[in-house]
Amino acid sequence: MPLLSAFVSGLLLGASLIIAIGAQNAFILRQGLLRQHVFILCLICAASDAALIALGVGGLGTLISQAPVLITVVTIGGVLFLGAYAAIAFRRALHPEAMKAAETQTGNLKAAIAACLAFTFLNPHVYLDTVVLLGSLSARFEGAGRIAYGAGATLASFIWFFGLGYGARLLEPVFARPAAWRVLDVIIGLVMSGLAISLAATLF
Repeated sequence: MPLLSAFVSGLLLGASLIIAIGAQNAFILRQGLLRQHVFILCLICAASDAALIALGVGGLGTLISQAPVLITVVTIGGVLFLGAYAAIAFRRALHPEAMKAAETQTGNLKAAIAACLAFTFLNPHVYLDTVVLLGSLSARFEGAGRIAYGAGATLASFIWFFGLGYGARLLEPVFARPAAWRVLDVIIGLVMSGLAISLAATLF
């Protein structure tokens, strides 16, 4: 039971930190609707979380929390990237197109992977939440309990990203209309802009 309790604790906390409207989730949602590189992008997001969770549970959280310069550098990079992506989303909203999954199997894989990695690692909250917070809370458990806790948090990440990426196709009938893509891109643009502004505010 102690191992199960640790596993469930990690699962629930991991889910609470991942399931939110953010840049990474908005990107995966859009790729899922387009059915472009869904598996590899979901795998990158989940595997990245798994690696960061392992580092946090392993004790790196303390080091990260004591390195404000690192967080500042990542924050600046995140502000610039999110601002640029917001501009791209707003530009797409001006010229929306109905995109059916069967007709959109193309797309630059390298560009998609680069964007996915940027959304993941240029977000300072991924270090503060996944490494520092999850890592510090793992101190409640010892040995196998800590491993179970990390496994639970990792499973939450895999379930969420693959569920979001492949579940997005259920919305395909809605996004057969250009207006729906306009709304989605406006929302994505607003989310990216809001995140960029909130990150920039932390620098002052």
